[in-house]
Amino acid sequence: MIQKCLFPVAGYGTRFLPATKSMPKEILPIVNKPLVQYGVEEAIQAGLVDIGMVTGRGKRSIEDHFDVNYELEHQISGSDKEEYLTSIREVMDKAAFSFTRQVEMRGLGDAILNGKRLIGDEPFGVVLSDDLCLPAEDGEGVMAQMVKLFKQFRCSIVAIQEVPDDLIHKFGVIEGEQIKDGLFQVTGMVEKPAREEAPSNLAIIGRYILTPDIFDIIEDTPPGKNGEVQITDALLTQAKNGCVLAYKFKGRRFDCGSVEGFVEATNHVYENIYKSK
Repeated sequence: MIQKCLFPVAGYGTRFLPATKSMPKEILPIVNKPLVQYGVEEAIQAGLVDIGMVTGRGKRSIEDHFDVNYELEHQISGSDKEEYLTSIREVMDKAAFSFTRQVEMRGLGDAILNGKRLIGDEPFGVVLSDDLCLPAEDGEGVMAQMVKLFKQFRCSIVAIQEVPDDLIHKFGVIEGEQIKDGLFQVTGMVEKPAREEAPSNLAIIGRYILTPDIFDIIEDTPPGKNGEVQITDALLTQAKNGCVLAYKFKGRRFDCGSVEGFVEATNHVYENIYKSK
């Protein structure tokens, strides 16, 4: 019923300059695995095995990561080092990848619209790999949790978490009516509001499930904050015309778009996942 997942990966990653001058931020490793691979693995776990990526200039290494490297694999074939490729080989076996380019950086809404040719007329997931989301102990990934909800409600869903008041200006924030524990019907959305203007402390993070009518809505959505086409503006229109749900997910999120969050994620993964292998 839902098999496709879109990865907007065209951004510049300016907060990690000079490292990202020639290296995509999505390829930056959390210990020994690129950020984007964590997101793809989360999508696959949710049954989203058709992976579409909206890339940009200087992002070719993302495509290369999900492809065979014949010279490298020949050199380490039969050695102990070959086991290091196990995780990426499993990803490549389970998923199919397609790519398109966002020629101009005009916001997340525009990046998602650029993915229309990869998605078609189907519901789909969206993963922002800047947000590393790890499941609760022995739990499901965030996208798997949201797919279950989509099968029940058949409408667009955004993942949310509570954030401190002093950080609220960094997020899209929802206003909504609680349907049940951890699930809200969205009645309003504000992109990066000032603390005193925020309707709640429930912030949207980088996981979405969207119905295909969102593409037409984005096309009719004028640029908003910072002159960019905001997905929150399109989702607000969708919420007014139908139904958008916000889900307070189970698990832990790391903001790997910031240096502090990236270091925190690296330390956590090293201590709790890598060392236990």
